[in-house]
Amino acid sequence: MYCTVCGEKLTLMFKQDEGLVPYCKNCAEYRFPRFATAVSMVVTNRTKDKILLAKHNGSDDYILFAGYIKKGETAEKAVTREFKEETRLDTVKYKYMGSRYHEPKELLMLNYVLIAENGTPVPDPNELDEVEWFEPDSALQAIRKDSLAEAFLKNALKEIKKL
Repeated sequence: MYCTVCGEKLTLMFKQDEGLVPYCKNCAEYRFPRFATAVSMVVTNRTKDKILLAKHNGSDDYILFAGYIKKGETAEKAVTREFKEETRLDTVKYKYMGSRYHEPKELLMLNYVLIAENGTPVPDPNELDEVEWFEPDSALQAIRKDSLAEAFLKNALKEIKKL
């Protein structure tokens, strides 16, 4: 890791009440790690009996819809924008479900349940090969096992009927 101000290589240094934190000797400042933030959506239909999953270009795994939050954008805006960009469908309603740090990509993932407007999803060919509606149990079978998406889906399925 390197200092985002001067470019100096950071070293880990103990900080009271924080533990080991990257430290820049040149700036004489602690530099807390920065990481991206993204949204993840468990998408259901108006009758809440289907789950929409996607396959990214070149992937065999079904995943949840997701996207990065742009600079200056709220998470709520990113949820509706990303879903519309990827499917051309509008959002009827959404609810924040929770967050988890996704270490492989070094990002904070904010998860939402989203109710989609009725219609046929049209996958964005620049990002998605396929989108498909599943029964909830089939969605659990189709999603990548032991993934963050699977954990978010399991949690959302408990809450969807309450929306």
